Amino acid sequence: MDTVSIIFLLICAAGVCLFIYQTFWREKLIRSRDFPEAWDHILRSNLPVYSVLSAAQRDRLRELIQLFMAEKDFYGCAGLELNDEIRITIAGQACLLLLNQGKQVYPRLMSVLVYPAGFRVDRETVLDNGTLAQQDHHLLGESWSNGKVILSWDDVEKGAADFSDGHNVVLHEFAHQLDGLSGSTNGAPPLHHNSYQSWARVLSENFDDLRSRTFHGQTTVMDAYGTTNPAEFFAVATETFFERPHALHKRRPELYAELADYYQLDPRQWHPH
Repeated sequence: MDTVSIIFLLICAAGVCLFIYQTFWREKLIRSRDFPEAWDHILRSNLPVYSVLSAAQRDRLRELIQLFMAEKDFYGCAGLELNDEIRITIAGQACLLLLNQGKQVYPRLMSVLVYPAGFRVDRETVLDNGTLAQQDHHLLGESWSNGKVILSWDDVEKGAADFSDGHNVVLHEFAHQLDGLSGSTNGAPPLHHNSYQSWARVLSENFDDLRSRTFHGQTTVMDAYGTTNPAEFFAVATETFFERPHALHKRRPELYAELADYYQLDPRQWHPH
């Protein structure tokens, strides 16, 4: 290797080290800031589960929220004027998924777009017969692989206010963001505590069982939207895990165990039995 190549490699290495150093100290500075009282009030008013977290979990959630607020851009759509209530209510729920997930705060996410209510998109859809058709879809939220999450504020509020019905658009769309960290949104996020073999078996078996029960009109603990595909199954399972943990543990114990290992949490502690 010639001298020029060695110098180039040293410069690149120095640049990477400097970036890591600056990122570390920037995040440390953000986490050390006092959490605004107004933000704490929003969490207590809009996110009832916040009050039943342990003191350590609340401290951790506040740190994650501060990082989220510093790193992600919010945009109001269709005339919605953004304020801290909207931002903190969304960030608070999104960061619940990260309480014990390490230090990264949705590294691929750049922006959150918020509509006043459900929004419509015209999209090409593959019909059952294999043909393509333009169809109008009414959506509550979307997660995109290009660093965007889109949400309906009306449905964000509803999901936060009732943290026991198994329906939460923020948990759902941000579960997709975690899923996509593997490079593909397919129901198989990067695993650090689970066995990939066990994860694949348990989620596949439960996905097939949910489809069968839904097809036969039987009662299910999870929303039928989870039958759409493995990615939606993981997102719906996440909603149910956080909002209906006792029911999910009772009816789908293996699935509950996989999600508890993945999130490193047991949300049953937050819900009176």
